[in-house]
Amino acid sequence: SICVSVNDGVVHGLPGNRILEEGDLVSLDLGVFYQGYHTDTAATFACGRISTKARLLLEVTRRALEDGVKESRAGKFLGDVQFAIQKTVESAGFKVVRDLTGHGIGKNLQEAPPIPNFGQPGRGPELLVGMTLALEPMVTAGDCRVKVLEDGWTVVTADGSLSSHFEHTIAITESGPEILTQK
Repeated sequence: SICVSVNDGVVHGLPGNRILEEGDLVSLDLGVFYQGYHTDTAATFACGRISTKARLLLEVTRRALEDGVKESRAGKFLGDVQFAIQKTVESAGFKVVRDLTGHGIGKNLQEAPPIPNFGQPGRGPELLVGMTLALEPMVTAGDCRVKVLEDGWTVVTADGSLSSHFEHTIAITESGPEILTQK
């Protein structure tokens, strides 16, 4: 399955007839169900030339995901992962969406634990070998609040500011995090 969110679209945008224009940001959120298991991944792309702020938003969101993955090691706590994402985003002057979260993933698309993109180091569940998680920073260039459109599905920034979304499904292994949604 695929969701397509444009500019102020955070997640769950429904594919449609919209014609993309130079300067748009387009987030693709992809889910695959294969042999009884789910994966979830997302990335945001620039349509042609974009503003400096939009480019920084993309870079920071991607880096926040990378920083969250690096913290995803057995013996660490979920709060360590969440804090790494939050610190990266907020130190660059952006905001993490607080009403939406990453999640555990496996036989169901969304499993426990929920994974907000903010938290405190050393808090929350301990990460254990064998856990699979969908880390997904959702970041705005403005306010962190969101709203759902009349279609009942598409989530956009409440203030109309740009949004960026990157996501990987990872497995916690003895040798560290393994990204399951990349080549």
